[in-house]
Amino acid sequence: MHENEIQSVIGKNAYDSNGDKIGSIGHIFLDDETGQPEFASVNTGLFGMKETFVPITNATVEGDRLVVPFTKDQVKDAPNVDVDGGHLDQAEERRLYEHYNMSYSEYSSDSGLPEGGTGYAAGTAGTADYDTSRTDHTVGHDTSGPTTDEAMTRSEERLDVGTSREEAGRVRLRKYVTTEQETVSVPVKKERAVLETEPITEANRDEALSGPAISEEEHEVVLQEEHAVVGKTAEPVERVRLGKETVTDEETVTEEVRKEHIETEGDLDDRRGTI
Repeated sequence: MHENEIQSVIGKNAYDSNGDKIGSIGHIFLDDETGQPEFASVNTGLFGMKETFVPITNATVEGDRLVVPFTKDQVKDAPNVDVDGGHLDQAEERRLYEHYNMSYSEYSSDSGLPEGGTGYAAGTAGTADYDTSRTDHTVGHDTSGPTTDEAMTRSEERLDVGTSREEAGRVRLRKYVTTEQETVSVPVKKERAVLETEPITEANRDEALSGPAISEEEHEVVLQEEHAVVGKTAEPVERVRLGKETVTDEETVTEEVRKEHIETEGDLDDRRGTI
């Protein structure tokens, strides 16, 4: 890989010898004296949160990708190295070369740096090359790894609360028959015989003397009476319908959320909220 190809790969993706994507390139580290590219930092892991280092002495640029002669697992399992102020010292270079099964004496830089010598980071994604005279206005440097930004992002977890619909029960409408005793008073008519006498008068004399003077007779009267007769008629009295309605209740959910906090050390002027 040549020096003039540095900017073309920063921020692009690195691929292993099998053609598998490894991650995006964050930094290119140059040799102090020759200025030739030696290492690249590659952002791997979930969401690119892990930064690992890979030698690029024998890497090739193919279009918009950097192809390294190592497997994806080799790169992901590379040891974590300490980059102090954007520099990678020779002790860390040795650890990396040993991990990638490379001869340190054969592939080390031509500068012949003694133990503790350094190579410098050539650039970051989307920025120009930088060295000890860098002018990107970043104040200070990261102590946990390569300097990637001048600010720190604080994140919080929030609860995403919704509702789920599930069956809570069933209601059936069923009709059944019961038998009850019902008493109703019904007026009925009855005939009865009434014995009446009346005196013989001029008005009824002819009827009274129309028969023999002395005789035996019988007279019969048929008596009738009414009896209650019961019949049944089924008739509709009401309609019953089964429906449903929705009511709203309040449920309280409690869950733990994580929040990041940023604290400072040292003498500084706290200007948070003034920008």
